[in-house]
This record gives sequence, structure tokens and C-alpha cells, in this order.
Amino acid sequence: MNKIKKTIQRINYYVCGFGVCLLLPMMVLTTSDVIGRKFFATTIPGTFELSEYLLAVVILLGAAFTQQVKGHVGVTFLTSKLSRRLQTFSQIFTLCLSCFIIVILIWQGWIEGIRERTVSDMLRIPQYPFRLLVPIGGFFLLLELLIDLIDSIAKLKGKVS
Repeated sequence: MNKIKKTIQRINYYVCGFGVCLLLPMMVLTTSDVIGRKFFATTIPGTFELSEYLLAVVILLGAAFTQQVKGHVGVTFLTSKLSRRLQTFSQIFTLCLSCFIIVILIWQGWIEGIRERTVSDMLRIPQYPFRLLVPIGGFFLLLELLIDLIDSIAKLKGKVS
């Protein structure tokens, strides 16, 4: 089981790394567009569309790694006052609810992604690859949530400290 966990986490690391590699081109494009608008009174056509798509890739491919490093927002001002056992129960409940929501997101994202036939207004870029990133990113996030759920159940049973 530990080998599977490590493999999933490594995959999520590289998937996130791919998304992060798109940050630099997005920043250069946006900066160039702002400089062009300010100093040359012209913009780069399609900058807004490309920035939208690149940002979607970065966010959707980075969600699983963010879960892996526990980077998502957590509100602990109530649960921190509970016993360790109740905190673990609360975490298991939250993870189960999160898995349920992500499964719906994957399912509906897949349906919408394969139905998509539109293209962007200016650059005529097909939207379906970016729509299909929702179920792909959701799947990787679901794997991380399942890893956390298994760890929490093992913690509850006293197998992990």
C-alpha cells in the first residue's frame, strides 16, 4: 500500500510541476500585454483568453498536490478543541464528504468535457481540452483524498500515530 501511495504522490508532484511550468509563459504574456498597452497603445490579441486557459491548467493540475502538502484552507478553531479521536472522526467525515463532491465533479466534468464543441472567440482555441482538465484534475485530487482517508482510518484504529 505504501508503494501505491508514493507512486500517486509522485505522479501528482509531476502533474503539478507541469502546471507550474505554465506560470512563467503566462506571466511573460500578461506583462508584455500590459507594457504594450501602456507604452505602445496596443495589446497582444488573445492575451486574456490564453491567460484564462493557462490559469485553469495551473489551478486544476495543482489541486491534488496542494492536498498532498495540506495546503488547502482548513478551519480548525472548533475541531482543535476536540479530543484527538473526535478530531479524527471529524477529518474522516470531511474527507468522505469531499470524496463524494469530487466524484460528482469528475462525473459531471467528464460529461460536459466530452460534449463541449465551442471554440474561444478570438483565437478559436477548442475549449474541450480545458474542460476535460476538470475530471482529470478531480481524479488526481480524489486519489489524494483517498490516501488521506485511509491514513485517517488507520490513525483511528491506532495503527498510525
